[in-house]
Amino acid sequence: MEVKVLGVPTDFGANRRGVDMGPSAIRYANLVSSLEDMDLVVDDLGDIRVPVINNEANKEEAKFLSQVIDVCQELALIVSKIAKQDKLPVILGGDHSITIGSVAGMAQVKEMGLIWFDAHGDFNTLKTSESGNIHGMPLATIVGRGVKELVECGGITPKVKEKNTVIVGVRDLDKEERQLLKESEVTVFTMDDIDRLGIYKVMSQAIRIIGSQTAGVHISFDLDVLDPLEAPGVGTPVKGGLTYREAHLALEMIAEANIVASLDLVEVNPILDQGNQTAELAVELIASALGKRIL
Repeated sequence: MEVKVLGVPTDFGANRRGVDMGPSAIRYANLVSSLEDMDLVVDDLGDIRVPVINNEANKEEAKFLSQVIDVCQELALIVSKIAKQDKLPVILGGDHSITIGSVAGMAQVKEMGLIWFDAHGDFNTLKTSESGNIHGMPLATIVGRGVKELVECGGITPKVKEKNTVIVGVRDLDKEERQLLKESEVTVFTMDDIDRLGIYKVMSQAIRIIGSQTAGVHISFDLDVLDPLEAPGVGTPVKGGLTYREAHLALEMIAEANIVASLDLVEVNPILDQGNQTAELAVELIASALGKRIL
Protein backbone atom coordinates (compact mmCIF):
# COMPACT_ATOMS: atom_id res chain seq x y z
CA MET A 1 0.00 0.00 0.00
CA GLU A 2 1.24 3.48 -0.86
CA VAL A 3 -0.03 6.26 1.37
CA LYS A 4 -0.13 9.96 0.52
CA VAL A 5 -0.32 12.23 3.57
CA LEU A 6 -1.79 15.70 3.17
CA GLY A 7 -2.34 18.36 5.83
CA VAL A 8 -5.18 20.90 5.78
CA PRO A 9 -4.35 23.44 8.52
CA THR A 10 -7.63 25.31 8.69
CA ASP A 11 -9.95 26.41 11.47
CA PHE A 12 -12.40 28.35 9.28
CA GLY A 13 -15.19 25.89 10.01
CA ALA A 14 -14.67 25.76 13.77
CA ASN A 15 -15.78 27.90 16.68
CA ARG A 16 -12.39 28.24 18.38
CA ARG A 17 -8.76 28.59 17.36
CA GLY A 18 -6.15 25.86 17.45
CA VAL A 19 -7.27 23.03 15.16
CA ASP A 20 -5.28 24.62 12.33
CA MET A 21 -2.21 23.33 14.18
CA GLY A 22 -3.53 19.76 14.16
CA PRO A 23 -1.54 18.54 11.13
CA SER A 24 1.72 19.74 12.65
CA ALA A 25 0.95 18.07 15.97
CA ILE A 26 0.11 14.75 14.29
CA ARG A 27 3.31 14.85 12.24
CA TYR A 28 5.29 15.72 15.38
CA ALA A 29 3.86 12.53 16.93
CA ASN A 30 5.87 10.57 14.33
CA LEU A 31 3.11 9.73 11.87
CA VAL A 32 5.34 9.03 8.87
CA SER A 33 7.88 6.85 10.69
CA SER A 34 5.09 4.94 12.46
CA LEU A 35 3.50 4.04 9.12
CA GLU A 36 6.84 3.22 7.54
CA ASP A 37 7.49 0.81 10.42
CA MET A 38 4.42 -1.06 9.10
CA ASP A 39 6.21 -1.48 5.73
CA LEU A 40 3.94 1.07 4.10
CA VAL A 41 5.30 3.40 1.44
CA VAL A 42 4.56 6.90 2.73
CA ASP A 43 4.81 10.19 0.84
CA ASP A 44 4.09 13.33 2.87
CA LEU A 45 2.85 15.97 0.43
CA GLY A 46 2.93 18.74 3.04
CA ASP A 47 0.07 21.12 3.72
CA ILE A 48 -2.44 22.87 1.52
CA ARG A 49 -1.76 26.60 1.65
CA VAL A 50 -4.46 28.26 3.76
CA PRO A 51 -4.82 32.05 3.94
CA VAL A 52 -4.40 33.76 7.28
CA ILE A 53 -7.34 36.06 8.00
CA ASN A 54 -8.86 37.83 10.96
CA ASN A 55 -11.60 35.56 12.34
CA GLU A 56 -13.32 38.52 13.96
CA ALA A 57 -13.80 40.18 10.57
CA ASN A 58 -16.12 37.51 9.17
CA LYS A 59 -19.72 38.61 8.59
CA GLU A 60 -21.07 35.74 6.42
CA GLU A 61 -24.15 33.91 7.65
CA ALA A 62 -22.33 30.62 7.14
CA LYS A 63 -19.05 31.64 8.71
CA PHE A 64 -16.09 31.82 6.32
CA LEU A 65 -18.11 30.20 3.56
CA SER A 66 -15.90 31.41 0.72
CA GLN A 67 -12.70 30.35 2.50
CA VAL A 68 -14.07 26.89 3.30
CA ILE A 69 -15.13 26.42 -0.31
CA ASP A 70 -11.72 27.48 -1.63
CA VAL A 71 -9.90 25.07 0.69
CA CYS A 72 -12.27 22.19 -0.07
CA GLN A 73 -12.08 22.74 -3.83
CA GLU A 74 -8.28 22.55 -3.73
CA LEU A 75 -8.38 19.53 -1.43
CA ALA A 76 -10.83 17.73 -3.74
CA LEU A 77 -8.54 18.30 -6.71
CA ILE A 78 -5.50 16.85 -4.92
CA VAL A 79 -7.40 13.90 -3.43
CA SER A 80 -8.89 12.94 -6.80
CA LYS A 81 -5.42 12.89 -8.35
CA ILE A 82 -4.18 10.62 -5.56
CA ALA A 83 -7.16 8.27 -5.94
CA LYS A 84 -6.69 8.06 -9.72
CA GLN A 85 -3.14 6.83 -9.04
CA ASP A 86 -4.56 4.03 -6.82
CA LYS A 87 -2.85 5.52 -3.78
CA LEU A 88 -4.53 5.98 -0.41
CA PRO A 89 -4.95 9.58 0.80
CA VAL A 90 -4.62 10.26 4.53
CA ILE A 91 -5.79 13.80 5.25
CA LEU A 92 -4.90 15.57 8.50
CA GLY A 93 -7.19 18.32 9.81
CA GLY A 94 -7.95 20.97 10.59
CA ASP A 95 -11.62 21.28 11.42
CA HIS A 96 -14.27 18.87 10.14
CA SER A 97 -15.39 21.08 7.27
CA ILE A 98 -12.40 19.76 5.30
CA THR A 99 -14.11 16.39 4.84
CA ILE A 100 -16.37 18.03 2.25
CA GLY A 101 -13.25 18.32 0.08
CA SER A 102 -11.85 14.91 1.00
CA VAL A 103 -15.03 13.08 0.01
CA ALA A 104 -15.66 15.25 -3.05
CA GLY A 105 -12.26 14.28 -4.42
CA MET A 106 -12.88 10.57 -3.86
CA ALA A 107 -16.40 10.78 -5.29
CA GLN A 108 -14.97 12.08 -8.56
CA VAL A 109 -13.22 8.73 -8.96
CA LYS A 110 -15.53 6.07 -7.50
CA GLU A 111 -18.85 5.57 -5.73
CA MET A 112 -18.08 5.98 -2.06
CA GLY A 113 -19.44 4.86 1.27
CA LEU A 114 -18.78 6.87 4.40
CA ILE A 115 -18.24 5.99 8.07
CA TRP A 116 -18.38 9.12 10.21
CA PHE A 117 -16.93 8.80 13.73
CA ASP A 118 -18.06 11.81 15.75
CA ALA A 119 -19.62 12.91 19.02
CA HIS A 120 -21.79 15.22 16.91
CA GLY A 121 -24.01 14.62 13.91
CA ASP A 122 -22.56 17.43 11.77
CA PHE A 123 -25.93 17.26 9.99
CA ASN A 124 -27.01 20.85 10.43
CA THR A 125 -27.91 23.11 7.56
CA LEU A 126 -27.77 26.88 7.63
CA LYS A 127 -31.47 26.86 8.59
CA THR A 128 -30.92 24.66 11.65
CA SER A 129 -27.45 25.77 12.77
CA GLU A 130 -27.37 27.90 15.90
CA SER A 131 -23.80 29.08 15.30
CA GLY A 132 -23.24 29.26 11.55
CA ASN A 133 -20.05 27.22 12.02
CA ILE A 134 -19.55 25.04 8.97
CA HIS A 135 -17.84 22.24 10.92
CA GLY A 136 -21.37 21.44 12.14
CA MET A 137 -22.62 21.01 8.55
CA PRO A 138 -20.23 18.81 6.54
CA LEU A 139 -22.11 15.52 6.70
CA ALA A 140 -25.35 17.16 5.60
CA THR A 141 -23.42 18.85 2.80
CA ILE A 142 -21.84 15.60 1.63
CA VAL A 143 -25.22 13.88 1.25
CA GLY A 144 -26.64 16.89 -0.63
CA ARG A 145 -28.32 19.06 1.99
CA GLY A 146 -27.71 22.69 2.86
CA VAL A 147 -25.85 25.64 1.36
CA LYS A 148 -25.86 25.33 -2.43
CA GLU A 149 -22.25 26.43 -2.87
CA LEU A 150 -21.06 23.83 -0.35
CA VAL A 151 -23.28 21.07 -1.70
CA GLU A 152 -21.89 21.64 -5.22
CA CYS A 153 -18.25 21.82 -4.08
CA GLY A 154 -16.14 19.45 -6.15
CA GLY A 155 -18.83 19.11 -8.81
CA ILE A 156 -20.47 16.01 -7.28
CA THR A 157 -23.92 16.07 -5.64
CA PRO A 158 -24.50 14.09 -3.52
CA LYS A 159 -20.95 13.02 -2.84
CA VAL A 160 -22.21 9.98 -0.92
CA LYS A 161 -25.75 8.57 -0.86
CA GLU A 162 -27.49 8.71 2.49
CA LYS A 163 -28.05 4.94 2.47
CA ASN A 164 -24.28 4.48 2.15
CA THR A 165 -23.52 6.66 5.18
CA VAL A 166 -23.05 5.52 8.78
CA ILE A 167 -22.42 7.64 11.90
CA VAL A 168 -20.71 6.00 14.88
CA GLY A 169 -20.45 7.33 18.43
CA VAL A 170 -22.80 10.31 18.26
CA ARG A 171 -24.10 11.66 21.59
CA ASP A 172 -24.66 15.40 21.14
CA LEU A 173 -27.30 16.49 18.60
CA ASP A 174 -29.16 19.76 18.14
CA LYS A 175 -32.96 19.43 18.26
CA GLU A 176 -33.63 20.15 14.58
CA GLU A 177 -30.53 18.24 13.52
CA ARG A 178 -31.88 15.19 15.35
CA GLN A 179 -35.09 15.41 13.34
CA LEU A 180 -33.21 15.75 10.04
CA LEU A 181 -31.26 12.58 10.82
CA LYS A 182 -34.42 10.68 11.77
CA GLU A 183 -35.98 11.62 8.43
CA SER A 184 -32.86 10.68 6.45
CA GLU A 185 -31.56 7.31 5.22
CA VAL A 186 -28.34 7.75 7.20
CA THR A 187 -27.66 4.92 9.67
CA VAL A 188 -26.86 6.31 13.12
CA PHE A 189 -25.20 4.33 15.92
CA THR A 190 -25.30 6.40 19.09
CA MET A 191 -23.20 5.81 22.19
CA ASP A 192 -26.31 4.23 23.66
CA ASP A 193 -26.26 1.67 20.85
CA ILE A 194 -22.58 0.99 21.52
CA ASP A 195 -23.27 0.58 25.25
CA ARG A 196 -26.06 -1.90 24.54
CA LEU A 197 -24.62 -3.85 21.61
CA GLY A 198 -20.88 -3.40 22.03
CA ILE A 199 -18.53 -1.88 19.50
CA TYR A 200 -17.94 -5.23 17.73
CA LYS A 201 -21.61 -5.68 16.78
CA VAL A 202 -22.00 -2.02 15.86
CA MET A 203 -19.01 -2.08 13.52
CA SER A 204 -20.04 -5.43 12.05
CA GLN A 205 -23.38 -3.87 11.12
CA ALA A 206 -21.78 -0.67 9.83
CA ILE A 207 -19.37 -2.55 7.58
CA ARG A 208 -22.15 -4.81 6.32
CA ILE A 209 -24.41 -1.84 5.51
CA ILE A 210 -21.98 -0.03 3.24
CA GLY A 211 -19.12 -2.38 2.45
CA SER A 212 -20.83 -4.33 -0.34
CA GLN A 213 -22.67 -1.43 -1.98
CA THR A 214 -19.75 0.85 -2.79
CA ALA A 215 -16.38 0.84 -4.54
CA GLY A 216 -14.62 2.08 -1.40
CA VAL A 217 -15.23 3.71 1.96
CA HIS A 218 -13.98 7.01 3.32
CA ILE A 219 -13.32 7.00 7.06
CA SER A 220 -13.77 10.39 8.70
CA PHE A 221 -12.61 10.34 12.30
CA ASP A 222 -13.25 13.31 14.57
CA LEU A 223 -11.15 12.82 17.70
CA ASP A 224 -14.01 14.10 19.86
CA VAL A 225 -15.77 10.77 19.31
CA LEU A 226 -13.44 9.52 22.04
CA ASP A 227 -14.05 10.25 25.68
CA PRO A 228 -12.26 13.48 26.72
CA LEU A 229 -10.22 11.45 29.22
CA GLU A 230 -8.67 9.69 26.22
CA ALA A 231 -8.49 12.69 23.88
CA PRO A 232 -8.42 16.01 25.76
CA GLY A 233 -7.07 18.02 22.83
CA VAL A 234 -10.30 18.63 20.91
CA GLY A 235 -12.35 21.78 20.48
CA THR A 236 -15.79 20.40 21.37
CA PRO A 237 -15.38 17.58 23.93
CA VAL A 238 -18.42 15.60 25.10
CA LYS A 239 -18.34 13.21 28.05
CA GLY A 240 -19.11 9.55 27.58
CA GLY A 241 -17.30 8.76 24.35
CA LEU A 242 -15.46 5.78 22.94
CA THR A 243 -12.73 4.21 25.01
CA TYR A 244 -9.19 3.73 23.74
CA ARG A 245 -9.77 0.06 22.92
CA GLU A 246 -13.22 0.61 21.38
CA ALA A 247 -11.74 3.11 18.95
CA HIS A 248 -8.88 0.83 18.01
CA LEU A 249 -11.14 -2.20 17.56
CA ALA A 250 -13.49 -0.22 15.33
CA LEU A 251 -10.64 0.78 13.02
CA GLU A 252 -8.99 -2.65 13.17
CA MET A 253 -12.27 -4.19 11.96
CA ILE A 254 -12.45 -1.69 9.11
CA ALA A 255 -8.90 -2.57 8.09
CA GLU A 256 -9.70 -6.29 8.21
CA ALA A 257 -12.70 -5.71 5.96
CA ASN A 258 -10.34 -4.16 3.37
CA ILE A 259 -12.75 -1.36 2.50
CA VAL A 260 -10.69 1.76 3.25
CA ALA A 261 -10.16 3.95 0.19
CA SER A 262 -9.37 7.19 2.03
CA LEU A 263 -9.10 8.50 5.56
CA ASP A 264 -9.12 11.77 7.44
CA LEU A 265 -8.58 12.64 11.10
CA VAL A 266 -9.81 16.01 12.25
CA GLU A 267 -10.31 18.43 15.13
CA VAL A 268 -7.03 17.82 16.98
CA ASN A 269 -6.40 21.02 18.95
CA PRO A 270 -2.85 21.15 20.39
CA ILE A 271 -3.66 24.28 22.43
CA LEU A 272 -6.08 22.22 24.52
CA ASP A 273 -4.04 19.01 24.55
CA GLN A 274 -1.92 17.52 27.31
CA GLY A 275 1.61 16.63 26.19
CA ASN A 276 0.46 15.99 22.61
CA GLN A 277 -1.58 13.04 23.92
CA THR A 278 -4.40 13.46 21.41
CA ALA A 279 -2.10 13.79 18.40
CA GLU A 280 -0.19 10.68 19.48
CA LEU A 281 -3.49 8.83 19.74
CA ALA A 282 -4.39 10.05 16.25
CA VAL A 283 -1.22 8.44 14.90
CA GLU A 284 -2.06 5.15 16.63
CA LEU A 285 -5.58 5.20 15.20
CA ILE A 286 -4.37 5.88 11.67
CA ALA A 287 -2.04 2.91 12.02
CA SER A 288 -4.93 0.67 13.14
CA ALA A 289 -7.08 1.80 10.21
CA LEU A 290 -4.25 0.91 7.83
CA GLY A 291 -3.71 -2.56 9.22
CA LYS A 292 -1.49 -2.48 12.32
CA ARG A 293 -2.08 -5.43 14.64
CA ILE A 294 -0.80 -6.58 18.02
CA LEU A 295 0.33 -9.93 16.59
